[in-house]
Amino acid sequence: MTRHCFRLRGLFSAVILALSAAAAAQTSRPIVASEPAGAGAPAVGEAKTKPYDLWTTKELTGDWGGVRTALEDIGIKWELSYQQQFQSNWLGGADTHNGHRFSGSYDLVGKIDFGKMKLIPDGGFYIKAKGGYGKGINSKVGASSYATPNSDAYDDAAIYLDKWYYSQKLWDDKIEFLLGVIETVKDLYDVSLYANHEDKDFLNRLSFRNATIPHKTGMGANVKVTPVKWFYVQAGTFDAQGKKEHTQFDTAFHDEAWYVGLWELGFTLAWSSPKGPMPGRYRVGMWYDPTTRAIYEDLLDGAKRQRYQSGEVGYYFGLDQMIWKENDNAKDEQGLGFFTRYGHAHGEVHSVNHYWSAGVSYKGLVPTRNKDVAGFGVSQAIYSDQYRNARNALADRETVYEWFYNIQLTPWCVLTPDLQVITNPGGNKDSRDAVVGGLRIRVLF
Repeated sequence: MTRHCFRLRGLFSAVILALSAAAAAQTSRPIVASEPAGAGAPAVGEAKTKPYDLWTTKELTGDWGGVRTALEDIGIKWELSYQQQFQSNWLGGADTHNGHRFSGSYDLVGKIDFGKMKLIPDGGFYIKAKGGYGKGINSKVGASSYATPNSDAYDDAAIYLDKWYYSQKLWDDKIEFLLGVIETVKDLYDVSLYANHEDKDFLNRLSFRNATIPHKTGMGANVKVTPVKWFYVQAGTFDAQGKKEHTQFDTAFHDEAWYVGLWELGFTLAWSSPKGPMPGRYRVGMWYDPTTRAIYEDLLDGAKRQRYQSGEVGYYFGLDQMIWKENDNAKDEQGLGFFTRYGHAHGEVHSVNHYWSAGVSYKGLVPTRNKDVAGFGVSQAIYSDQYRNARNALADRETVYEWFYNIQLTPWCVLTPDLQVITNPGGNKDSRDAVVGGLRIRVLF
């Protein structure tokens, strides 16, 4: 596996160099001057060229000689990104011997705007294909699936269709419908402004994902109503048995008719300050899970038979708020933001029945590094009394402390050092605390 990782990294480096050389030879499409003709200014309609600049282009491969922009003008946008992580279990955990591994993923995203195509006003289609390699260091740390140190690690997954959906907005964007395969907890529910994505902010799953919400991706439908710009309410129903790397049709229309229900209302308010409004998001939601789960109870005496329960309900809330703004430029996002989350699930059928997290994120912390982002978060999964009494007497709580710093080397390349301290890995109070260090690179082609 190690040799394969080195070969992949070598191949990736060769591709980067080849694309850079090819892109450097191109020029972007002509730019039409908008100023009126005059002394020293080009006449309207007169073209001027802007050479490709490796350090300022948004994508590594540039504008494809104007093709990329031309496609976007007619409503077609493509984005290819590559993420690679190196992590090492420095101290404690299950095992530090050979406790370092590479892993990575690649995403191809397509967005089609039917409004720009003059086919369906305010209609669109989103599709994402994904692949990856490497298992990560979860087994070396001994962390639970809730606190995976690297949420982007894969078991050498071939390229598969991750999600796709059709969106339709109505009544000046006050109503939005989504239909298709949707990643509910990343795209729609309990979405944080500062802690929501393993490719862009925190790496540990517990740092950015509510451990008590029993759903991730599935086929379904969602409706969001935004009657005023500062308030919204949404509801959706999604297949409860959707499986990664599957079409989702195999479970959505077969086997049990189990569909998770999700509801959320939120306020998108902005605090006033001498330097302008500071945005925030306050949300509260609940979920319904129809799947059948085993009840945690002591069966050692032989007098009981395993019992099952279905129709579980849980709730959550969260908030994100900018609390310090660096300057009075309305378009400038530099400043300090705060986030927190909480979730609850019934302990008789869910091993984790309480979850909370809190942290801060600062964009532009270092002078002259206005695009860099620094973040720190603390998150905790608390195991239920019923699970501890019936299944694991050592179960207690699993806590993650995580720091990261996004260094924007160029608009298309971000390098992120990451440090995690995981106490009671796996939730067992006799586990050795682990210290995990890592480095992530994200390249946008």
